[in-house]
Amino acid sequence: MCFTHSMQIGFLQILKALRDCHQDLKKKPKYLVTFTVGYNQRHNIDACIKKFSDSFTIVLFHYDEKVSEWDDEFEWSKNVIHISVLKQTKWWYAKRFLHPDIIAKYDYIFIWDEDLGVEHFDAEEYVNMVKKHGLEISQPGLDPEKGTTWQITKKREHVEVHKETDEKLEWCSNPPRPPCAAFVEIMAPVFSRDARRCVWYMIQIDLVHGWGLDFALRRCVEEPAYEKIGIVDSQWIVHQFIPSLGSQGKEENGKSPIEGVRDRCHMEWKMFESRLDNAEKEYFKSLQIQSHSSSTTFQ
Repeated sequence: MCFTHSMQIGFLQILKALRDCHQDLKKKPKYLVTFTVGYNQRHNIDACIKKFSDSFTIVLFHYDEKVSEWDDEFEWSKNVIHISVLKQTKWWYAKRFLHPDIIAKYDYIFIWDEDLGVEHFDAEEYVNMVKKHGLEISQPGLDPEKGTTWQITKKREHVEVHKETDEKLEWCSNPPRPPCAAFVEIMAPVFSRDARRCVWYMIQIDLVHGWGLDFALRRCVEEPAYEKIGIVDSQWIVHQFIPSLGSQGKEENGKSPIEGVRDRCHMEWKMFESRLDNAEKEYFKSLQIQSHSSSTTFQ
């Protein structure tokens, strides 16, 4: 059994638990799935957990500090890793607890939100599709009837995987690049062992919402990136759009907690974009090559 709680044991013990858990099992998990959760979404998470076999190590990041309640209600909760820090996001957790050296033994890692409907999803079959099509970064297709954000992430019929789409002309003036190709959203990404080290270094420790990261992920696979990043249509999910983390905040300056979170997300996106552009310019300058802006701001 692996159980960790940031209020009960230290940071190093948590990392050791992530690295060494299940060592006593004959069948050792090959994959890792994390959910960032609040207790109010426990029934949805219960449904999600049942879609992941014993080939997966499961980690729950708790943003509301309610941990023991899960053990009282769900038997499976006693056999997963729990990490609890109040009012934090999944990218905050990922940067601090999912260092690629710590999770090196896992072939794939799922870093998922808590508000995903998984009735039509099977994790083992998903991994089979990812391997079959050589995807280093991927996500399940999204139910097109439930308000998706980008055309490329909408589930398509009668195909296993797709990698490109048509978007607004001004957004796809230079295909095959995001958001028309080489693109997944940050709600339910899946990373291979090769891709996730680059992704971990790209995550900014102070930009906790991860906005803009989806447009930069193509840098974490070998070119052509659009061949190695894709949407798995045969195993699809529903994004339920439950702004649960926003409800944990306080009203400030006349703005609701959700509005405050949204404003910070946009601010972080601009900061991430600026840092990425500067880093790219410095890199190409060192090679004496002129860089092209990687701006990803859309209206």
